[in-house]
Amino acid sequence: MSVQQRFKVQPVRHVRYLAACLIIASVFLLLSCKSEKKVSAPPTLVVTVMEVVQKDVPVAFEYVAQTQSSQLVNINARVSGFLDKRMYTEGAVVKAGQVLFQMDAKPFQVQLDQARAALSKQEAALETARLNLERTKPLAEQKALSQKDLDDATGQYQSNAAAVEQAKAQVETAKLNFSYTTITSPVTGISSSALQTEGTYISPENSLLTTVAVLSPMWVNFSLSENEMQKYRNQVAKGLLKSPAGKKYTVEIILVDGSIYPFKGQLTFAEPSYNTQTGTFLVRASVDNPDGILRPNQYVRVRLKGAVRPKAILIPQRAVQQGARGHFVWIVNNENKVEQRPVTVGNWYGDDWFISEGLRTGDEVVVDGSLTLRPGMLVAKKPFEADQKSEDSVNKSPITDKARDSR
Repeated sequence: MSVQQRFKVQPVRHVRYLAACLIIASVFLLLSCKSEKKVSAPPTLVVTVMEVVQKDVPVAFEYVAQTQSSQLVNINARVSGFLDKRMYTEGAVVKAGQVLFQMDAKPFQVQLDQARAALSKQEAALETARLNLERTKPLAEQKALSQKDLDDATGQYQSNAAAVEQAKAQVETAKLNFSYTTITSPVTGISSSALQTEGTYISPENSLLTTVAVLSPMWVNFSLSENEMQKYRNQVAKGLLKSPAGKKYTVEIILVDGSIYPFKGQLTFAEPSYNTQTGTFLVRASVDNPDGILRPNQYVRVRLKGAVRPKAILIPQRAVQQGARGHFVWIVNNENKVEQRPVTVGNWYGDDWFISEGLRTGDEVVVDGSLTLRPGMLVAKKPFEADQKSEDSVNKSPITDKARDSR
């Protein structure tokens, strides 16, 4: 190839190289512009916030309880003898005065007849003594009989009169024993099984025949620990809890299926001293039970209603988070930036949480959208709309701090 030809080829190659470089540079420039667009425009995080408001909140306290008959009557035989027949259906409700058992009454009928005969004999002797005394008195006044004869006649009359009274008492005793052969229920209530069978000889050693438990009113017993009582006193002293007037709590019974018993009760008794073994003391409520829904020794829950937490702060449980230094919430400040705020939590109240310290009226607390928050982060606010809850849900009793800590 000649020198002129070489000089002609080289400019063409330079042009091709220059065009390739321009294409590559434009591609890199386009990619860098796209990446810059993505980084420079991050979206603002939207969070749900609620404004803190102080208000009086009615609260309730729940405890595990057990029912007890207000009157448990032991049905005992009062006389010894053979048991003839059981007259009631075991486990059924019996009325006051209803016959439960019938004992063999024939021996007691014989004793009653003997007592009546003895009474008739003594009354006849008394009549003879009375007539003898009436004859003796005028003769003694006429000195026809001595004073000793008058004294003897008078003494005989008084002795026979006392014997008549004794015979009358024996007749009454025989009547009572005869009546005791018919054993009735002294109260209206639920009966238990018969402890003795028909034909058994009843003596003082096996005189217990059955029991009858009064169903209305029904007692409901539950226990309070020393810690719970001290916590209650402290909250009342600090003004965090206000008891109902006269401490007359309304007692609500919750059955095993979670349903509410239709009748309300009242506290009627509190044990004056703590149990030395359990460190608790007994509290008793009384509730009407006309339909017999509650039975003795049944496990239920009691809810004490009437107390109020004055000027309380409630926020949803999901708004409270826990870190290495304890519980905290996210607060949106006036610049729409978030910041952490440590709080002191109290009891649970349904799906909410009482806040004892750390918040004040007007604070805006983040409820939803807090998982990716960082201090100083700019956010967009959306108002929190509380779900509509039923009364049962709202009035759920708070879980004690002991139960909360165990979770």
